[in-house]
Amino acid sequence: MELALEVEGLGKIYKGFTLSDVDFRLPRGYIMGLIGPNGSGKTTLIKLILNLVRRNSGSIRVLGLDNLAHEAAVKARIGYVPDEPCFHADVALRDLAAATALMYPDWNPTVFNGLVSEFQLPMQKKFKALSHGTKTKFALALALSHRAEFVILDEPTAGLDPVFRRELLDKLSALIQDERVSILFSTHITSDLEKTADFVTFLREGRVVFSRPKDEILETWGLVRGGRDLLDAGARTFFDGIRLRETGFEGLTSRVREARRVFGDRAIVERATLDDIMVLMGRKEGHAA
Repeated sequence: MELALEVEGLGKIYKGFTLSDVDFRLPRGYIMGLIGPNGSGKTTLIKLILNLVRRNSGSIRVLGLDNLAHEAAVKARIGYVPDEPCFHADVALRDLAAATALMYPDWNPTVFNGLVSEFQLPMQKKFKALSHGTKTKFALALALSHRAEFVILDEPTAGLDPVFRRELLDKLSALIQDERVSILFSTHITSDLEKTADFVTFLREGRVVFSRPKDEILETWGLVRGGRDLLDAGARTFFDGIRLRETGFEGLTSRVREARRVFGDRAIVERATLDDIMVLMGRKEGHAA
């Protein structure tokens, strides 16, 4: 299988935080969601892929190329939208776009102008005059206008209105219809990933908890809701994470069929969402906020 991204044994050491032994793969033509709590290492991972920080160990291959040995070639084929787009504040969008176009041999002005129209970008305005959502739309238009084969999105839907969020998700799904395009999509809005992602990688405390097909994840994990009286020593072994409520509990389990048989009508067993999994995984017992 041809890969868009291959990460092996990746490590980065900071004072107070370590990204350790990160391994995962994204096949070409698919969307991977990247999830995890704040401080789990998602942004560090993206910076390592882009070679914005130096790794301490491991390797990264983007579109079959080592991202250090072939840095210029790799970056020419990447489209990147950060969580906080940053351009010269006092420069008009039309001039920022003209400067960006010079950096990419495959820049397509027709595609860019189409996105300007679609996103209703005020090209005469200076960057500092834009709202956060419009800044993100501008960064996205730049990222999609040079035939990028690998698109990296770091919290792109934060600050966007619901209508454009839905349009963006539709656009991402349309992009991968061209099987050469792949997307790494980091977000806290896990419902967006449930609509669009093919694979999900979950980081926690600098390590990969899992990296699997999304449908397989959602089919594996269930959420059990019941009274606290059910939480005896034997019952607790069912759960990979527990959240206590005032009158009961929620437990995350991968043993869904067995849970239904054991608890019967004393508990509700339902499909877990990605948000449930991210919040409860590894949480042996804790009170809900």
